[in-house]
Amino acid sequence: MSDTTPEPPAPDYDEHGVPSLDYVRDKIEGRYATALGATELAGGDERAQEQADQQAERDKKAADRLAEIRKSLG
Repeated sequence: MSDTTPEPPAPDYDEHGVPSLDYVRDKIEGRYATALGATELAGGDERAQEQADQQAERDKKAADRLAEIRKSLG
């Protein structure tokens, strides 16, 4: 004989299989936070771009100075 008792709904769903508002809100907020983080990591953040530009400028100055030192040493 098979068991005919229906399965209880998932904790965040009602008996009709519809997700709760809190569950949907949490999913949306999670996806939004993930998208913001991905944008920041991809360099879409203005501050991150400024820092990258400053680092590139320092690296160029350091390379130029090193070239000067090597030239003076012969």
